[in-house]
Amino acid sequence: MAKDAPGMHFRKGMSLIQLFRMFPDDETAEKWFIHTRWPDGMACPRCGSMNVNEKTAHATMPHRCRDCDKRFSAKVGTMMESSNVGYQAWIIAIYLWTTNLKGVSSMHLHRDLDVTQRTAWFLLHRIRHAMTPEQAELFDGTVEVDETYVGGKEGNKHAKDKLRLRGTAGKTPVVGAKNRETKQVQAEVFEDVDEDAINQFIEDCVEKGATVYTDGSHVYNALEGYEHDKVIHSRGEYVRGDVSTNGIESFWSMIKRAIMGVYHKVSRHHLSRYVAEFVARQNMRPRDTIDQMTLIAQCFEGKRLKYCELVA
Repeated sequence: MAKDAPGMHFRKGMSLIQLFRMFPDDETAEKWFIHTRWPDGMACPRCGSMNVNEKTAHATMPHRCRDCDKRFSAKVGTMMESSNVGYQAWIIAIYLWTTNLKGVSSMHLHRDLDVTQRTAWFLLHRIRHAMTPEQAELFDGTVEVDETYVGGKEGNKHAKDKLRLRGTAGKTPVVGAKNRETKQVQAEVFEDVDEDAINQFIEDCVEKGATVYTDGSHVYNALEGYEHDKVIHSRGEYVRGDVSTNGIESFWSMIKRAIMGVYHKVSRHHLSRYVAEFVARQNMRPRDTIDQMTLIAQCFEGKRLKYCELVA
């Protein structure tokens, strides 16, 4: 491929045909999950022993630990635990979640996997939960910081739901930072945005002394310990030399286009999971498709999300 091709041209992708050749059935998909989880040999997810009897006659728990005498499958101790969805279907879901930059809807997935819409919705939320970022390394160099507000337009709401207020009233604030050199992103949903909340967010994800570019919002006025410069949107200023927030604003655009065109509606209760989804997808973009899928499968380890917790 040409070196000056647009986008992440250096990545090695994977077509649907290649996917189904690689994972033609549940058995091959299960082997991939096992190898991804235990590259040095299968171990008991409960006690860690490698003294395991593989492939016993049990229908759903084919492996047995000889030390603790517990049966298990490759799903036990992961985000897939207690799931009746087959391994191949999980692989397909991970692939679609990975390769669709604006996400995949539960209605789309329920048709592709031949499962109910509720099952597809739960499955997607489990992938999002697995990819929720933990404490990442602090950004250095040049970092763009911006806030956006997610919520329906007043004109599109039913009369009983209209707040009859202008601006950001009734919308949920999301604050994000993008490292201009590495293209890595961090973002967080807030109840309210003020100077203290913004300062804490920046301190949690940006190294002291780094260069921080923001817009002219007053919430950045108390920012200290950084090389801070800003563009004043209210004056029609969006770029001044190297100073801009265009990188992080393009990330907001991706999320909002996904909500409008794919998900159609995202509740405040689940918004943080959707934001985590797009953060993870952005940060994984330089990887080959199979490497992204492997990373997601590895992130399943030791995590669990029950349906009752999701809808609580």
